[in-house]
Amino acid sequence: MSNFCLFNPEHEIALASNLMNFTAPKAGRMLRADLGFLPVFWAEEGDVILVDDVDSCQNALDDFLSDCAWWLKTADKHLPHVVWIDGRRMDRIPLPSSIDPWGWDPAVWNRLSRIAIDKALLPSLHHIEQIRLLAHRRTAARLLAQLSGTGIVGEAFECHTMKEVEDLVARYKRVMIKAPWSSSGRGVRPFTPDKLLEAPQKKWIENLLHQQESVMVEPYYNKVKDFAMEFTMTHDGQVRYEGLSLFHTDHTAYTGNLLATEEVKRKAISTYVSTQQLDDIKVKICNCLPSLLTPVYQGPLGIDMMVVEDGNGHLLLHPCVEINLRRTMGHVALSLSPTHGDEVAMMQVVYDQHYQLKITK
Repeated sequence: MSNFCLFNPEHEIALASNLMNFTAPKAGRMLRADLGFLPVFWAEEGDVILVDDVDSCQNALDDFLSDCAWWLKTADKHLPHVVWIDGRRMDRIPLPSSIDPWGWDPAVWNRLSRIAIDKALLPSLHHIEQIRLLAHRRTAARLLAQLSGTGIVGEAFECHTMKEVEDLVARYKRVMIKAPWSSSGRGVRPFTPDKLLEAPQKKWIENLLHQQESVMVEPYYNKVKDFAMEFTMTHDGQVRYEGLSLFHTDHTAYTGNLLATEEVKRKAISTYVSTQQLDDIKVKICNCLPSLLTPVYQGPLGIDMMVVEDGNGHLLLHPCVEINLRRTMGHVALSLSPTHGDEVAMMQVVYDQHYQLKITK
């Protein structure tokens, strides 16, 4: 039995809209069309991958393989034979045993329900709503509260009124205010008491309170290093650690991932955080997540973290900046990373009229 996979990078914007008939922004549609082949990196032999256009997707994959065959050979990666489908002639595909999107939201549920696929494989709309509620940033705040300890920093508050927001801004002086649902660094703005007095900025918060019913407020932290841990929530309610994700951002926008063994990545991050502290946090997360996510969520997830400087030259670990209840580019990087050796490369998504996946030394 095969899996039915698809890349829907507009997932988090779709969650924020909560619309079944959601149309992604142009950039999201282009990303889905240009990089629709991504599931081939975690698919298994015979899996089915749904794409916007089979020919253009195959061409994009061919271009990637032409440019990056050297790395696949270095990392000893072999791509499976898969079936590409655009939603037509579904009678020609093998009967799938499960559906594996980038992330579940009402829009992707609606898209899949419109094609000839066994409806029993789809979660119910009630289940989709439960996943959406768990994807609210309050879940990250709940996990963060359980990860406190020596060398650990991080607080997050859910506010339902402007008065609550104003009180926290007055208390901390400098904060980050976040929309409960947003994507790729959007929906996140820094605030100070002065900025809170600006009409457009205050209106932004008021709109979020009206549209999403709350906002998240966090003290501002002096970030030194971004990274993440990738996990999978298994069908039996356990959390499996998949690996570290060392990535780069540009003004909160994702720019690339390091491709390397876990050993090499642990050595790189140990410049900032001890490996013992990493291991302790990993164990705590694996122990705490089931009570937060089961039985609603199963599948891949990522937890964004950061190393921060406390103002006195000391480095501290913020162990849960975000929880991404979906597959992430960190998971893609793990699929393309070597399991032994010291070879390293950088995986990037670049834009030049089209989005392209690149691997460079």
